[in-house]
Order: sequence, then structure tokens, then C-alpha cells
Amino acid sequence: MEEVVNAENYGKALKAVIANKGAPGIDEMTTEELNGHLLKHWPKIHGKLMAGSYVPSPVRRVEIPKPNGGKRMLGIPTVMDRFIQQMLLQAMTPIWEPRFSEHSYGFRPGRKAADAVRAAQGYATMGKDWVVDLDITKFFDHVNWDILMGKIAEVIRDKRVLKLIGKYLRAGAMADGVVVKSVEGTPQGGPLSPLLANIYLDALDRELERRGHPFSRYADDCAPRAQRAEEGPMCVTV
Repeated sequence: MEEVVNAENYGKALKAVIANKGAPGIDEMTTEELNGHLLKHWPKIHGKLMAGSYVPSPVRRVEIPKPNGGKRMLGIPTVMDRFIQQMLLQAMTPIWEPRFSEHSYGFRPGRKAADAVRAAQGYATMGKDWVVDLDITKFFDHVNWDILMGKIAEVIRDKRVLKLIGKYLRAGAMADGVVVKSVEGTPQGGPLSPLLANIYLDALDRELERRGHPFSRYADDCAPRAQRAEEGPMCVTV
């Protein structure tokens, strides 16, 4: 937690949240108001984070249309919670990045969707022409908290950090003025969710590697490249 709240991490997180802009959460605070709010209240917030007593606000539930039809549910945290999640993200990323698979491309520093496409094209030029396109349905809605927190606790020992992440998972969502609690999932919309998704899905990457399947994964979309056609198709089960 000391690394999370140090001055350098604070400054980087503040710049990132302000630059990313985004809609307000349930308290209607804008990113333009964040710096002034922190100047007044950071000592108190800092104390709560260090003591493990900080309580996040519920997210604001928003539905957006998906390109292929249907709707995607987003959870918009308050600007303050986006700031704290950003600090967590910046402190945790250097710890987790070296542990992730080389076949994972989504939401990682220095990696983008085009890199995943190039990797897939590379498998094709190697002569692998069976493709299994895998998309985990409503993945973010159904992340198992116990499994996720167990994986995080294997690496991060600070109980204050673990407790804070758990609170973010359990914060719930505000819908029509009523807080709706959830029992699983990690809301899309906060800075920390993509890292949590990669931590959770790392086991999938390792299993595909163990089975010898070349693949490229971007978040919850995965297109493993199987054997040559004459060797038969690959089947991936999740």
C-alpha cells in the first residue's frame, strides 16, 4: 500500500485520470474537479487507505450498444475511485507483467490489438490453417471472486491491498437510485478491471501453452491456431 499511495504514483494517476476524462460516477464529480477535491481531502483519504478502512462507492450502471447487436453493461466508478484504482493499477502492473503469457495482448503496456492480429497471421504463414475463434460470453459479468482473489493473494501479501480490491469487487452498482449488490464479476469501466481480467485468464493461457496450441488472446477473445488441416482441428473447451 505504501507504493500505491506514494507521491510519484499519486501524480501519475492524477494525470492519467484527468487525461482519460470520462463520465462522472454516482456523485457527479467530474475529472476537472478531481485535483481540487484531492487537495482538500487527500490526507483523510490517504489515512483510510493506509488503515484499510476506505470504502468505495457503487458504480453507475450504463448500457451501451454492442457492434454486433445487444448491449454491453458498463460500471462507471466515481472519479475518486477511478483515481484510486489507477494508483492500484500502476503499482500492480510491474509485479504482474513479467508473469503473463507472451500470447496475451489485451490491456498490456506496449501491446495492442494489431500485435495480436500479427501473431495470428504469423501462425498462418507457418502453415497452421485450422482456426478456433473463442469468445468467453459475458466474461466480465461472471468472474469468480474467490478464484480471482486467490490468484492475487499468491503474489500480493499486503492485506490492505487485498481488502481494497475485494471492496471494489463487492461495491455493487447504482440503478434507478437503488444500489444493486452483485456476487460475481468485475465491472467494465474502471481502470483496474482489465488487469484483474488478465490475472484471472492467465490460467487459460498457461493451459493452452501446456497443450502446445499457438494462440493469441486479447482480453476475453481468443483465436488459438491449431494443427495443420491434415492433422485435424483443435477443440478448445473453457
